[in-house]
Amino acid sequence: MWQLFQFPLCPFSRKVRLLLGEKGVGYELVRESPWERRDDFLHMNPAGQTPVMVDAERGVVLVDSGAICEYFEETVEKAPAITGTAEYRAEVRRLVAWFDGTFYAEVTQPLLRERMVKRIAHRVSPDARSLREAMKAAVGQLDYTDWLLDHRNWMAGATFSLADLAAAAQISVADYLGGIDWKGHERTQAWYMGLKSRPSFRPLLSERMEVIGPSPHYAQVDF
Repeated sequence: MWQLFQFPLCPFSRKVRLLLGEKGVGYELVRESPWERRDDFLHMNPAGQTPVMVDAERGVVLVDSGAICEYFEETVEKAPAITGTAEYRAEVRRLVAWFDGTFYAEVTQPLLRERMVKRIAHRVSPDARSLREAMKAAVGQLDYTDWLLDHRNWMAGATFSLADLAAAAQISVADYLGGIDWKGHERTQAWYMGLKSRPSFRPLLSERMEVIGPSPHYAQVDF
């Protein structure tokens, strides 16, 4: 059986978990705190980053959320997440790269650093300026997702795709950490409530990171 090495607020692990949930792939969660730099984990992934998926019986180790998602997209026919024309698939991949790269760098990563890693690993207070900058960046990011959803049914276009899962993974972590101001972003909010109601998303709503509670509305599908 597959094992997924992750921690509850890893957005890239969440993207993988959402895809596996949509495809009905079974797996076991293994808690990994990458900031601890365990030797056994570094042996599997020298970059020291989650997620990592392992099938010990077959000796398969998959590293990097993009590679993991592509692997299951190629090997599991159910619920394809990258479909359509070459142009449409390119747009899906572009947006996955946007959320994994730009959204993460501007919003999710600084929120995680200030509100989680500093508290758990370093036992120091967050930097208020960095938090304000991340929350300001989140407004700009949601302005962009509002624009996308004003012109499309889903993030990449007419059909649900991996781009929606990548977006939901990043937004959900930022929302857990209180970094999202939903005022004025009704279009993205409606889309996000729809994602939260999917069976693949529900396990995430009940999980908590130790010593760090979620925003009051986090577990609510309608908020």
